[in-house]
Amino acid sequence: MKNLLYIGNKLEGGNKTVTTIDTLSKNLKREGFRVKTASSKKNKFLRLLDMLRCIYKNRNNADFVLIDTYSTLNFYYTYMCSKLCRILNLKYIPILHGGDLPKRLKKSPRFSIEIFKNAYINITPSKYLMSAFEKEGFNNLVYIPNSIEIKNYNYSKRVVKKLKLLWVRSFSKIYNPFLAVEIADALKNKGYDVELCMVGPDKDGSLLEIKSLVKELKVDVKFTGKLSKEAWIVLSKDYNVFINTTNVDNTPVSVIEAMALGLPVISTNVGGMPFLIDNEVDGLLVKPNNVDSFVLAIKKLKNSEIDTEQMVKKAREKVESFDWEVVKQDWLKLLS
Repeated sequence: MKNLLYIGNKLEGGNKTVTTIDTLSKNLKREGFRVKTASSKKNKFLRLLDMLRCIYKNRNNADFVLIDTYSTLNFYYTYMCSKLCRILNLKYIPILHGGDLPKRLKKSPRFSIEIFKNAYINITPSKYLMSAFEKEGFNNLVYIPNSIEIKNYNYSKRVVKKLKLLWVRSFSKIYNPFLAVEIADALKNKGYDVELCMVGPDKDGSLLEIKSLVKELKVDVKFTGKLSKEAWIVLSKDYNVFINTTNVDNTPVSVIEAMALGLPVISTNVGGMPFLIDNEVDGLLVKPNNVDSFVLAIKKLKNSEIDTEQMVKKAREKVESFDWEVVKQDWLKLLS
């Protein structure tokens, strides 16, 4: 079986959410691959050094180097790691994350060409990113979606009477958590009995601002902090509408999970979301940063019980194709 070196931000635990390196590396190990990962260093500079050290140390036995690739500072991690792979003649595979990567292609064209043109293959977990990369002239692309283990997600029917909204994400301005509170406030002002639960860790200081806004608007909001996957799945049973308020997105696993659980999903129509959700078929897409659009969509779910039930059934059917038992076949074909 092949030896894999997986490079990414392995920061699970503490106040950090689980990322692809945590889940995919474990799944690949279960399939018999020998997988080493880097890095769990908290300091960003030390993390980069550890990534480079691990690549060099394993240069003689790594069949493939998988590299989680994002659009912000971590883009330069990918650049440095891929450059070392090229020097050492190692096959590397960027795994593309982040709804802003198309902008990064335009902002850093030379670095992008060096990284992605020379890759053994580039993995796109969304057809949105595949389309964006193809438009920029990249053709060494393979679509392999993010996966879940569908057996862990019990589908249950929700009745949207009292509005119980669920939001699951890190508290970061790019995910626009403020909009979730403003939506709850608008519904309250229209006479609806509404509560909101926000699940996730604070990433950039937004949480304190959100709590201040909640206090100012006097809306019913529950904050859980970071929860394990198992804990938020149990929590989700008490809620009946899932809202994704982000301004930038790819295909977030939290939305895939909500669809698997039978939660009707309303999301901003940004990035990869229209590639994941077929509007008014298996979810609802609305304008970004627009309270009124969300309110209208929530009222539609509440007033159309039969349509909502059909929508969530189709969403569950769609995300069954994201089950690891299905997705792993693409990874096995690529790596074996």
